[in-house]
Amino acid sequence: MDRLHTQADWIERARKVLPAGGFGNFDPNVIISRGKGSRVWDEDGREYVDYLIGSGPMLLGHGHPEVMEAVLEQLPNGMTFFANNAKGIELAEAIVDAVPCCEQVRFVASGGEADMYAMRLARAYTGRDRILKFEGGYHGMSAEAQMSLAPTMLTNFPQAVPDSAGIPQSVADQMLIAPFNDLEAVAALMSEHSDIAAIIVEPLQRIIPAMPRFLQGLRDLCDKHSVLLIFDEIVTGFRLAYGGAQEKYGVTPDICTLGKIIGGGFPLAALGGSAEVMQHFNKDAIGADKWLMQLGTLSGNPVAAAAGLKTMEVLKREGAYDTLRRHGTGLQDMQSKALTNAGIAHRICGDETLFDIFFTDNPCRDYRTARHDNPRMNVVYNDALRANGVFKSPGKMYPSLALTKEDMALTDLAVDQAVLTLITWLSS
Repeated sequence: MDRLHTQADWIERARKVLPAGGFGNFDPNVIISRGKGSRVWDEDGREYVDYLIGSGPMLLGHGHPEVMEAVLEQLPNGMTFFANNAKGIELAEAIVDAVPCCEQVRFVASGGEADMYAMRLARAYTGRDRILKFEGGYHGMSAEAQMSLAPTMLTNFPQAVPDSAGIPQSVADQMLIAPFNDLEAVAALMSEHSDIAAIIVEPLQRIIPAMPRFLQGLRDLCDKHSVLLIFDEIVTGFRLAYGGAQEKYGVTPDICTLGKIIGGGFPLAALGGSAEVMQHFNKDAIGADKWLMQLGTLSGNPVAAAAGLKTMEVLKREGAYDTLRRHGTGLQDMQSKALTNAGIAHRICGDETLFDIFFTDNPCRDYRTARHDNPRMNVVYNDALRANGVFKSPGKMYPSLALTKEDMALTDLAVDQAVLTLITWLSS
């Protein structure tokens, strides 16, 4: 079969063999050919400054030489074993050393898998069934997680709304939904329901920051009601700080989940907690009736562990997070300045290490307030950014350590062009 080189050819081929023409992740009309440092190229050779960074894991950029060296050193020694290996053990040690809540960890292959096991672990430990999550919170693709992630029908709390077909009503009945940043609502639910096993929360929900005292308030409520607190740190772990959101905000959960960065761009994730909680993975210690079965073909994969270890080593170096936040602040400032000068109402929402823009005057407090007054403005703006060489998702901008002064200058020009495009569209 002849190789087809153009992006249009690859799009046509994808539509024949992939549902909706894609992997289910990103715009299927973009076919990425390669990445290097802070840049990616599509199959037509168009070059972009990359602010998608693989949805987060490529914090050091693509093909970082030290990560590549670590991976190439491991490959001749084996790619996967379905058995304990030194690299996986070293990575577990590094995570335990870095993350406050982790005395022990278990590896899985994806963040969604880690979140699924974290909720199951909380149920095993407490003997209770219900999980409380927040509207708009993303915790993977399990049936529990696909409750009120992005509901178009805004029902009364705490009713759960399935985001996907194929989920039994019995799952929805075991989920309680609360508005993010509303401690009073959480307190009321916990007083009304004595069968809550855990609260699962993103410390930075998508890009919505927790209000002052919100996370500590959750910690206090969980302690009061003997409920476990789960931090989903798939995104925030090793991004907001080396110790993740737990280090940045000074609140320690009972269980956390980690992914993206700890695999260095390879499929690897983990969940961790105290030795007491994690003993439910040890049948000899806990007994057959309380044992939580967990296994996976690629869990603790040595290639991923080697990449993750080296990524974490680079991030631990002095000045790494200062540089990352400086990049993020610069990106926020250039966009806010351009939009303000154009008289376009907007809010920058998130952390310097992960954020985006809402075209609104309203504060971004929860799922129902963190939205565009006119969603079409976001489409026009992001399409124009991509047309001018900036590659990002429609709802997030990830700075990376690989960004250069040239990247920032090119992004500044792209932002100016995107704002001009937006002005033209608004006046048409």
